[in-house]
Amino acid sequence: MEAEASLFETSETLGVFLASTPMLSESWRLCSLANTTVAAAPDSFVVHQIGEVGYVAFSGIRPIAGLHPNGNNLVPLDRSSNGLFSSFRGHGDGEEPVMILAIMEKCKSVIITGHSIGGTTASLAALWLLSYLQSVSSSLPILCITFGSPLLGNESLSRAILRERWGGNFCHVVTKHDIVPRLLFAPLGPVTTQLNCLLQFWHLSMNSPQLGQLSIQLSDEEKIEFYRFVLAHVTAVGAVEEDSMRSSYWPFGSFLFCSEDGAVCVENATAVVRMLYLVFTTGSADSSIEDHLKYGDVIGRVSQQFLIGRSFTQGVIPKSCYEVGISLALEASGIAGQDRVAGPAKECLKMAKQMGRTPNLNSANLAIDLAKVTPYRAQIEWYKALCDDSYDQMGYYDSFKLRGASKRDFKINLNRLKLARFWNNVIHMLDTNQLPHDFHKREKWVNTSHFYKLLVEPLDIAEYYRPGTHRTKGGYLMHGRERRYKIFDRWWRERKVTENDNNKRSKYAGLTQDSCFWARVEEAREWLENARSENDVWKLAEIWENIGKFELYARRLVESKEVSRDVLAKNSSYSLWVEEWKQLKSQFLQIPPQFPGYLDGEVVPSSYPRR
Repeated sequence: MEAEASLFETSETLGVFLASTPMLSESWRLCSLANTTVAAAPDSFVVHQIGEVGYVAFSGIRPIAGLHPNGNNLVPLDRSSNGLFSSFRGHGDGEEPVMILAIMEKCKSVIITGHSIGGTTASLAALWLLSYLQSVSSSLPILCITFGSPLLGNESLSRAILRERWGGNFCHVVTKHDIVPRLLFAPLGPVTTQLNCLLQFWHLSMNSPQLGQLSIQLSDEEKIEFYRFVLAHVTAVGAVEEDSMRSSYWPFGSFLFCSEDGAVCVENATAVVRMLYLVFTTGSADSSIEDHLKYGDVIGRVSQQFLIGRSFTQGVIPKSCYEVGISLALEASGIAGQDRVAGPAKECLKMAKQMGRTPNLNSANLAIDLAKVTPYRAQIEWYKALCDDSYDQMGYYDSFKLRGASKRDFKINLNRLKLARFWNNVIHMLDTNQLPHDFHKREKWVNTSHFYKLLVEPLDIAEYYRPGTHRTKGGYLMHGRERRYKIFDRWWRERKVTENDNNKRSKYAGLTQDSCFWARVEEAREWLENARSENDVWKLAEIWENIGKFELYARRLVESKEVSRDVLAKNSSYSLWVEEWKQLKSQFLQIPPQFPGYLDGEVVPSSYPRR
């Protein structure tokens, strides 16, 4: 039933779409051009415009400065960017930025492509460009298409790309037996250096016959030895499920596996690794190197193949639409008739569909669960409105902090705990990869979590200070704040800000926009008590400074109407603090000369967020 409920759009269907567009053929043509004209291309890439689409193709023969094909050390992007992206900045003062930034002004979309190590450079360039466009709030479509590219980064990079929703911007084309995309599963050594030289020689001799006299080559025995060396490590990574066997390098984006029989598009990283292993085991030492150079022929055949009707393996008709898609994908991979790997490959494709579907199903189920806990939140909102309008004029925070044993107060506290349990479960599911990687960027969840934080965290603060927990554990901000609130802070900071978000308020906010405001009030009250009893002039000056910082911060918050009206209630903790602070200041006939400005609030608080 679960398989039957799956969407018919499978990896093979997506492969059909990609292969039926001119993007693959045009990208490969420009990659070949970049390799052919490398001597005349000082920047190691060529730029071409077709209609409204701009292409940037990187050479796979001459890597740009800073990229070392013989090294296997992973380095942070900010360290590698000095060399890798220097080619984009121009070569002298006053020279305009080159190629990619220039073509952005002329085209409605940009495709960045590259073959072999040029594909790695293309991926890095695309990442840089996506990051740049995000910083300037541009929606220019970017697509990176690589051919036979080595893996680029580790699993952390893969997850970061998914979190930024950039996975769909990368399509890595891989032929059945190409050894280069599997190369970095194995540790690099002298034989890898020889292979790199050989591949460059073949590129050059293919495009420049006069260079064919070069004597760089590997013997048949050396090729077989190298193939077995890489195969052993690919097998260790792809055939074993334990996390401890994972390679330092990990795929990201979509992988288009091409064969003479079609193409299969796989997005799930674990499934990609397993397919890299399964398909590679059907090759040989010769095909593993030759396949790296024949992408043009394979892409041409793949495009033609989809014009031909298909028959199912061994004449067996699948029982369902889901099985139809899986069987077509298996045939497209070119290993349908090989019993040794066909079965595992079929299970791998099924696993990829299930793993790709489960996070979205979990997200949908969470939306249902959110609807179930919404009444708890509504009851707390009702409680806040009741407190704000109460006769005692204490407001929301103080009413809950000083609550009695009424049934109403008990129920509100229980609702607070139920909501905390729900949101802690959301964080746990996100930590354990049970939710989509871009879950925290979805507007619904960003806004809902932020509203929850503003509404409920004041109650958590009240519950922390009510029994005097701060006296044994320390202040709430440093020792009592739950992790979920810190995560929700980050989600809110990273959201996309619109012009409406910056409008000035004409009335007080429904909820105080600093959810930790009451914790800061509690700290200020403690400072005030300490100031009355402190005899050490230096400690007193420090306390005085802290009070001045809070006063300035709170004043700005109130003036910008970023607080709820309960903050200004006559008997709220904040209003009482303001009166006590005025009385204390009036007792000082002279401001300590060595600490000017504290009473006037001139010191900008470094520990408080600016408004």
